Amino acid sequence: MLTRLAIPALIAMSVLYGTAPASAARLPGIKVAPNNVVPACATPGRLMAFLRSRNTRMNPRYDKIAVSYMRHGEQLGIRWDIAFFQMLVETANLAYTGDVDASQNNFAGLGATGGGVKGERFRDVDSGVRAHLEHVLMYTGETIQNPVAERTRKVQEWNVLTSWQRSIRGPMTFSHLTTKWAPSDRGYSDDIKSIADLFYQGECNRPDPEPQLVALARGGKMTTAAAKTPPATQKPATASSADLVASVINRNRAQAADPSGLGAPPAGGSSNKPAPAATLSPDAPAADAKSVTVLNSPGAKENAPTKTAMVANEAKKAAPAKSEPDKCRVWTASYGGAKAIIIKAVNNDVVNYTVLDVNAGKEKREAEAYIAAYAKGGETLEEFSSASAALDKAFQLCPEG
Repeated sequence: MLTRLAIPALIAMSVLYGTAPASAARLPGIKVAPNNVVPACATPGRLMAFLRSRNTRMNPRYDKIAVSYMRHGEQLGIRWDIAFFQMLVETANLAYTGDVDASQNNFAGLGATGGGVKGERFRDVDSGVRAHLEHVLMYTGETIQNPVAERTRKVQEWNVLTSWQRSIRGPMTFSHLTTKWAPSDRGYSDDIKSIADLFYQGECNRPDPEPQLVALARGGKMTTAAAKTPPATQKPATASSADLVASVINRNRAQAADPSGLGAPPAGGSSNKPAPAATLSPDAPAADAKSVTVLNSPGAKENAPTKTAMVANEAKKAAPAKSEPDKCRVWTASYGGAKAIIIKAVNNDVVNYTVLDVNAGKEKREAEAYIAAYAKGGETLEEFSSASAALDKAFQLCPEG
């Protein structure tokens, strides 16, 4: 395996406890379960901020690596957050100080057995993440069909782990995994645990700097290319609401859309320099809420994003709108929670549907604060367990959104 950075152990957090060998740090089960879920504050935006704080010279091609971990981790049903922290240990925070080099897109030392053996190579970052998470899931005894990594295929075919897996009582944990993944490194699980504690004791107390990455992980595609808009004279093809979500997210990111005020009419000057999206503090009063993230911006020219901004109760003018007003729009805003609420409000004859990420137990208060600040006269329509489900419903209500 790779050379790892030694990190002092910190006090264990309850979210990380699980069955473990006595000599190892206690890490949670690999598979998600009702009592073993990824904490809501583990978002791609916070994870990337944490990673950048540990590697200030990180290659920008890794900017969405946490999105890949969330997407594939949720698809596979595993604690992808712990796998992300394992990746930080394996790659020295993507600085690559061991046998594996950055060009391999190998984030877990798959096939790197030491002595200069570099291990496997994957075609891109997303494939490398998938290979890592499949290999983690394989430790639970799940059979991975057509695995990305050759190492995973060989371990399965040769039944390398079968007898050991049968000896484990109860759910397979990351602590169990570490004893086989790096058998000669007694501090391996401690290193992973320490990084996890650093994240959960620090980043979870801060706003999500890129809340839109959650929607990208759950509904978007790994691309930065702007979605092509059919000519006005051509009838657009019918698309599913999931496709609409993906298209809108991609277009928004390609155009570097600014935080925007709900329904503020675009007008005035423009800027090509993108500004980062902001989140709403769950403990801040409504008057302190500064911005929401606009998902879609119909009529905006490619490479010239339309911007609108809300400061206090005054809408600042930004870029001119050259298209007719829409009958409805879909927006997104976030208090950093895992749940979501759709809020409906009418502004200048436009029906606005906002998907608002809220925190469990604070849904009503956060929705009321948002309505008071951005959607006066608005109402809550429905509550959802995830932002992706809420976005899907929002685009059913507003297909043109």
